[in-house]
Amino acid sequence: PVCLAFNGGAPGAARLRLPTSAGSVGHQRALARTGQVRMMGGGGFGFGATKKDTNKYTGTQRLSEWPAKLKPVPSSIMKPDYATKKAGNPSGHSHLKAPWDIHVNSAEEIAGIRKSARFAREVLDIAGQAVAAGVSTEDLDILVHEETIKRGGYPSPLNYHNFPKSVCTSINEVVCHGIPDKKAILKEGDMINIDVTVFHNGYHGDCSEMFCVGEVDEKGKKLIQATYDSWQAAIAICKPGVKYSEIGGVIEAIAKERGFTSTRNFCGHGVGTVFHTNPTILHYKNSVNNGVMAPGHVFTIEPMINEGEHNNIMWSDNWTATTKDGGRTAQFEHTLLITEDGVEPLTAKTESSPKHWWEEAK
Repeated sequence: PVCLAFNGGAPGAARLRLPTSAGSVGHQRALARTGQVRMMGGGGFGFGATKKDTNKYTGTQRLSEWPAKLKPVPSSIMKPDYATKKAGNPSGHSHLKAPWDIHVNSAEEIAGIRKSARFAREVLDIAGQAVAAGVSTEDLDILVHEETIKRGGYPSPLNYHNFPKSVCTSINEVVCHGIPDKKAILKEGDMINIDVTVFHNGYHGDCSEMFCVGEVDEKGKKLIQATYDSWQAAIAICKPGVKYSEIGGVIEAIAKERGFTSTRNFCGHGVGTVFHTNPTILHYKNSVNNGVMAPGHVFTIEPMINEGEHNNIMWSDNWTATTKDGGRTAQFEHTLLITEDGVEPLTAKTESSPKHWWEEAK
């Protein structure tokens, strides 16, 4: 899942804020120390609580039913610190004092992240292959949960700030953090982002992908293609010495050229032993000092590109964000490692991964 929310005006003068659902506690505290963000609470409603649907819907999706309890995970599987906490609050990198302080992973840590990232890719591919008309997002959640456990992993979203499911499923106008539900049935022509994160032996690996339900219209295809192209172009500039602030301009330039907009209030993040940490990756043009790339940095790039305006609204579950105008949105995500001479996508596709139409044409 995406991390912090970013709200603001001109580059370098913007104000950070956090929705109640996003960002690690450690990252929030680090930003608070710099005066860039105010600490806010986290989580949803608590399990089994009664919720009133007061949302103003802008598209096809509706509020998910909050489960009475979490899906069980075997006691033999290592769990993140937030898994058993009532509020689901994670610990963070307490040694990181500012947004430009970024953890440099050791060879041992990189090996651990690499394995979790590979498992995340495998599980994402399996979920993607299950996408079809008539399938519910709860079906996808069950599949992701089971396949993660088969690999000895814990589904990272589960109970993270009380997120109630094991995967995020975001359909059509849902920008991110869609909550799986048995009533959310995929229909012909839908577009869905599936966001999988696996925690294995102390490390998180995070990735997401767009999938089409049957035949998607031409504008939807152009949106998915533009999102993929901007994402890949941003990854291509990554190497030691590059400012993290340079990523957003690459993404937004391509999105604008194709007639789309880039979401501003959700972003990529550092990942590894902590689910969300420094650096913060903004997906639009900016000059915010979020550090400089160096070997051993691990982070995600995950642009959310929209058909219409970039503004979005948060539902009452404190998780689901949808476009304000009801336009569709698309997203791709990799966990990335900065190497001595470039970048390595740790969640890269394999030969057996589902392919998009432009990949099949090659």
